[in-house]
Amino acid sequence: MNHKVVQSTIHTPKTKPQMTLATNTSLGLASRLVNAILSIKPLANFAKHQAREMMIKRAEKIGVYWREESKLLLSRNWDQEMQTVQNPQVNYPDYYLTSFHAYERGNMSWEAATEVESAARAVHAGIWPDAGAQGDAKLRQSYHDILKTQIVNEPRDIIDLGCSVGMSSFALQNIYPQAKITGVDLSPYFLAVAQYRSQQKNYQINWVHAAAESTGLPSASFDLVSIFLVCHELPQTATKQIFSEARRLLKPNGHLAMMDMNPQSEIYAKMPPYILTLLKSTEPYLDQYFSLDIGQTLVEAGFLSPTITCNSPRHRTIIAKV
Repeated sequence: MNHKVVQSTIHTPKTKPQMTLATNTSLGLASRLVNAILSIKPLANFAKHQAREMMIKRAEKIGVYWREESKLLLSRNWDQEMQTVQNPQVNYPDYYLTSFHAYERGNMSWEAATEVESAARAVHAGIWPDAGAQGDAKLRQSYHDILKTQIVNEPRDIIDLGCSVGMSSFALQNIYPQAKITGVDLSPYFLAVAQYRSQQKNYQINWVHAAAESTGLPSASFDLVSIFLVCHELPQTATKQIFSEARRLLKPNGHLAMMDMNPQSEIYAKMPPYILTLLKSTEPYLDQYFSLDIGQTLVEAGFLSPTITCNSPRHRTIIAKV
């Protein structure tokens, strides 16, 4: 089995920091078998359907009424929000115009935009025993606790790359109430929902319709770049470009912080092939994310060697300073 070693600081909840991170860069037998299954379109479509049904059932079991909440949002007229946030000059990269999360049009649909909040609560319900619908909030809090601990000077200008419908942006505003928040996303559908939610919450967040790897925003204008559950949805080339863009956007001594799946988690290593198939059917770039040497990639983008902290049984927080 091939491994790369990154000199990064790793923290786990019950151990002292270590100085090496082994990144598995080869696919196991289970992953190769799953990839072969998903290469057959009828089987891939069946897996996507099963994954979606499983999430909806989990949501309803914990009191998240997925279908009802989506139906209520879909009944609105979204013209005003869409006109407010959409940039008609945006060019969509090919990797983005593919099936994500069991949606044939990926993030470019009202169905995806109106279901993402319910999906987040359903997917994160099982991270901790008995967390239920509060698992998502607990996951975000675990990320924010690390931010507050490791970033001493409170950021005043924050950009949330891949902000989706604004859940991560609103959470950042809550922990940094004096900060100016900018949320960037490629989906105008997601940003329309974010705009609607910000009006409901009376938050003054600047929503920008752009690619995270090319925001068009001024250089050296942010203290903190936050990337929450985005990189596992990207090919490696896009992740590298986003890290370079983050470096450009940050002020001297600024920080990049990202929270995402932890490829070193035993949960993924021991995941049954059936569940792995369902997961990978909705995450087309998961193999690329799991094999990416994050620490080295950040250093190559111009950051100091990052700290890597386990913040849930299957997630990690990575913080790198300019």
